[in-house]
Amino acid sequence: MSFNIHTVPTSAFDGQKPGTSGLRKRVKVFQQPHYTENFIQAILDAIPESGGAKGATLVVGGDGRFYSEEVLNAIVKISAANGVSKLIIGHKGILSTPAASNLIRKRKATGGILLTASHNPGGPDADFGIKYNVANGGPAPESVTDKIYEVSKTITAYKKAELPEIDFSHIKTHTFGHFIVEVVDSVNDYVMLMKEIFDFNQIKAFFDKRPDFKILFDGMNGVTGPYGHRLFVQELDLPISSVMRYVPLHDFGGAHPDPNLTYAHDLVARVKSEKLAFGAASDGDGDRNMIISHDAFVTPSDSVAIIAAHAEHAIPYFRKHGVKGLARSMPTSQALDLVAKKKGLEYFEVPTGWKFFGNLMDASRCSICGEESFGTGSDHIREKDGLWAILGKFWFIYNLILGLLVEGLRVEAGVLISSWLNILAHVNESQPGASVHDILQAHYKVYGRNFFSRYDYEEVDSDGANKMVEHLRSLIASSGFVGKKYGEFTVATADDFSYKDPIDGSVSTKQGIRIIFADGSRIVIRLSGTGSHGATVRLYVEKYSSDPSEYTADTQKALKPLINQALLISRLTELTGREEPTVIT
Repeated sequence: MSFNIHTVPTSAFDGQKPGTSGLRKRVKVFQQPHYTENFIQAILDAIPESGGAKGATLVVGGDGRFYSEEVLNAIVKISAANGVSKLIIGHKGILSTPAASNLIRKRKATGGILLTASHNPGGPDADFGIKYNVANGGPAPESVTDKIYEVSKTITAYKKAELPEIDFSHIKTHTFGHFIVEVVDSVNDYVMLMKEIFDFNQIKAFFDKRPDFKILFDGMNGVTGPYGHRLFVQELDLPISSVMRYVPLHDFGGAHPDPNLTYAHDLVARVKSEKLAFGAASDGDGDRNMIISHDAFVTPSDSVAIIAAHAEHAIPYFRKHGVKGLARSMPTSQALDLVAKKKGLEYFEVPTGWKFFGNLMDASRCSICGEESFGTGSDHIREKDGLWAILGKFWFIYNLILGLLVEGLRVEAGVLISSWLNILAHVNESQPGASVHDILQAHYKVYGRNFFSRYDYEEVDSDGANKMVEHLRSLIASSGFVGKKYGEFTVATADDFSYKDPIDGSVSTKQGIRIIFADGSRIVIRLSGTGSHGATVRLYVEKYSSDPSEYTADTQKALKPLINQALLISRLTELTGREEPTVIT
């Protein structure tokens, strides 16, 4: 079937500069005539491979939020007109971000277009987003996003094919001459990948032996609902009560699909009231995760550190491939650094943005990485992966309870032997097995505890937020700041974080204000690029302790003196007008 191609005149729109996770705006912005089409054309014009869009194979999908179907059909028509050879689209337009990364790599695609605003709310009055992933499965580097932006500023026309609307609710292949649209099962390839990483037969056997070990996964009405249902209910034969909010909705059920203690309050309430051993949630597009139990909350910084500490002993994938190195985003706590030092592994501190991890992974210098914003991942793909992290943490608990980690722990840290043997003894006596709290405390006994918290101030007036950042830049550049005492904390060093990529040599500047104190405590303040309206100010505070008597202390109480000084130094309340954070994690 041949088709006609039209050249549609258009005018450029201001502000189509992709951030760390693509272009995010309100739905009504994307619904403006030509706005979305302009950006899709700019993506196709910026494809870095020789030939650009002509002959390309692209993976397409997203989190199913409002306005997705209209944009999917626009992508089909503009791609056909620009000579794209094939689109691989998830069933009903659904593909989690990690599943899309896997599919790009597995099919050796040119890249992928993902329709998601991640953890931002959805619906006609909420947010939409579009981002481009390159051939390694990871987010486009700045060289590509800069080109997208340059094209968007000068665009005068886009190409559009005259094709019928496609019904993405049927898994089938549509052929239009040399242009192919393949609608594929959204979940199968990802589940196959997880089965290569973890031993599902052993996990099923564990649940058969321990019916008292109850778990609850919250899909938050986002993209991971079908994945969680398939993994936990169909593959592991757990009861349907093990999953909640597992049907993707255009507006996420009116909720905010961000897996933290504030927005996942329904999960938190159930885990506590039902005294569940393990609870987990993922966000709108499936790349973030939260781990809790009735007796503990695992910070993202501790989560990646614990996975890294035990990966080679606990996870089959790493037993086979080894751990080549570790990396974290700059605001993430230094708990991962301590694991790397103890194990003699190379480690990196990078700006926020998964593309920096991808470069290290492609060069075989990083195997496990994480961000404090509930993102954890490994070199199995080139995106953070919420369900991988959840399965990884459960796999660790499972091996611990069955005693499979004892030898590894004996090699790693003799001080832990009695703790693990006590846990195993309780199991042998038909008492409850090791809890999430037990695992955290055992980790702290080896590495110490990094008390860490993040304060998010969402939709802050941009002028006020920028004034605060300029105040901080001026302050840290002033003579006399280093050495100044704030309460019990003395400034040791301060900077506006910059990073030179050891792989491609690119330099990223102004990535966040860091103030590090003489005792190793630190505060970090940066503006996030993930919001669609106003500015999001993120304040991070961290204090390290090697005193076992402090390991069970409440995080907020332990950090209160440091938080007070951070607010004083930044003048946050004065300059932004915000008395309280929107979210505390």
